[in-house]
Amino acid sequence: MRKRTLLAFAAIAAIAAAPSAQAHSPKGGQPSAAPWKVVASGLDNPRGLAIAKNGDIWVAEAGRGGAGPCQPGEEAGSPATCFGATGAYTLVHNGTQKRVVTGLPSFGDETTGDNAIGASDIIVNGNHVEGLIGGGGGADERAALVTAAGPAAGLFDMMLKIDPWSGKLTPFADFASYETANNPDKGEIDSDSYGLAEVHGGFIVADAAGNDVLGVNFKKHISTLGVFPDTLVDAPPFIQPPPPGGKIPMQAVPTTVAVRPHDPNIYVGQLTGFPFPVGGASVWAVKPDGSPPVMFATGFTNIVDIAWGKKGYLYVLEITANGLLSGDPTGRAHQGVAGRQDPNDRRQHGSRDPDGVAIAHDGTVYVTNYGTSAGKGTVVNLGKV
Repeated sequence: MRKRTLLAFAAIAAIAAAPSAQAHSPKGGQPSAAPWKVVASGLDNPRGLAIAKNGDIWVAEAGRGGAGPCQPGEEAGSPATCFGATGAYTLVHNGTQKRVVTGLPSFGDETTGDNAIGASDIIVNGNHVEGLIGGGGGADERAALVTAAGPAAGLFDMMLKIDPWSGKLTPFADFASYETANNPDKGEIDSDSYGLAEVHGGFIVADAAGNDVLGVNFKKHISTLGVFPDTLVDAPPFIQPPPPGGKIPMQAVPTTVAVRPHDPNIYVGQLTGFPFPVGGASVWAVKPDGSPPVMFATGFTNIVDIAWGKKGYLYVLEITANGLLSGDPTGRAHQGVAGRQDPNDRRQHGSRDPDGVAIAHDGTVYVTNYGTSAGKGTVVNLGKV
């Protein structure tokens, strides 16, 4: 499963794309602080967001868990996480904020509701709205949870069609079942559908725990488009005795997907798994010919979202600039180089746990803040690019 952190600042990197760009590292710089405007608040663990052509803002809220059933924390000393149907999809229309969909499954910290797992992303195209709900494990674990907690738990690791007026949900694609039946990365059965994008003929999903990118056509058929193998990285010094060769395997943990017009590639950002090395995350291009993913840009740290902007730049959101193990909340902005560079497209906002970035049709950048906090989450307007 993906690991999150309670304290992180954000950096957005602008990468100028060339038609056949090779892998490049983002250039560091000293960005000027940019003011922002809060356009939504009081959100529970807000994650991905989408901007409609009319300016409506849709936000996925992972919820705050609930009364249970509960399960032990993933790490020694970490709080238990408890289930509750507290997730939601929120709409901001003409400045008015409303939860259009409620009652979605959520696992959150037992006492605070923070660090929730639940609704992870949302996309909008005209009157068509689709949502994604993450999770963990496979179909068997989910079935057991449904027995213990009720039918809402059956929506974990599903893609949903959303009626934007009534909030009615229609399940569309089941990623836990696909992971259980196919296990594309051949590792542990574990699915956490986290990033969603629409393409001609269907949709693309980044499965953070499955370490793969999946395609879903309009007939609900799921296929594997790309698999991200483990890589060997330096072991942290606190691992004693040191492993042979001083290296340990690190999972890729793809968290986000993005596409752009007239480009057949799918762009994928990765969080990375433990030990979450600084500079160890990359953006990858998945080609339509089924060949292995190709590195597009590298040198990032713990990517949670990416989005293409109007000027042909790919904007990259990091949940922390200094690595999830650092505990250091210092932010950092990058200026990417992939063909050309624009020093005016540096952005930074000092907040905790940003988790989603979206760019409106007029070029305005929106980010979800406090993405791992219950009740503190916001959406901020960072201005136009």
